[in-house]
Amino acid sequence: MTIVRWFIVGAVVAGCLANPAYAQKKTNDNPLKIEEDQRRKNDEAIDKQYKATLQRTRKDAVETRAADPWANMRGSDDSKVKR
Repeated sequence: MTIVRWFIVGAVVAGCLANPAYAQKKTNDNPLKIEEDQRRKNDEAIDKQYKATLQRTRKDAVETRAADPWANMRGSDDSKVKR
């Protein structure tokens, strides 16, 4: 019975000593994974900026097309007969 008791006490002590070491372990210790995650976040940010720029450019193009500053300077008919 004393051997079983010492075995149980030893297992409890070993568990108590291993617990702080387990708590310090990080899940993302791999530097390549950290770099890959950072690169993915950077790519997503760039893609978001690109899409926002495209939307802004399309909106500006529609507004520019609607406001033609040379509309009054052109004639109503550009046929070759009048030239």
